[in-house]
Amino acid sequence: MQWYVLYTKPKWEIKVSENLQKNNIRVYCPTTTEVKQWSDRKKKVTEPLFRSYLFVHIAEKDRNKVFEVPGVVRYLFWLGKPAIVRDVEIQTIKNWLDDDNIDELKVDGFSVGDNVKISQGALKDQEALIQEIGKKRMRLLLPSMGCVVTAKISDVV
Repeated sequence: MQWYVLYTKPKWEIKVSENLQKNNIRVYCPTTTEVKQWSDRKKKVTEPLFRSYLFVHIAEKDRNKVFEVPGVVRYLFWLGKPAIVRDVEIQTIKNWLDDDNIDELKVDGFSVGDNVKISQGALKDQEALIQEIGKKRMRLLLPSMGCVVTAKISDVV
């Protein structure tokens, strides 16, 4: 059994995840909750961390079972083979999402394109490339995990 990356139709990640679970397939769809503001109201919205992607833990011989669920497009491939995510990387994502201290992150003297090494938290010792720095968020490219992570920032100096 290994973790594979599954590509879904846009905005179908959570629906596909729920339907895969109903079919007794272990699935992980990392989500974040954000407060969205419209002109007349605010609302908490749950959104997937990786748009159009989720992770399935399935045996190689059972990989085609996922295509029984509407919204599944294909597996993500890397070097001609289905992309496999290590358990440690899935656990790192889970730890990062469960870490309540992420709002304490501060940005001092960094700019887009800088290479940084994360020194604390669930992503400790991961090397990252800063892609974008905003007023409340910083987007980091983690080459070792092959993903982009958006971190909330409470104070930008």
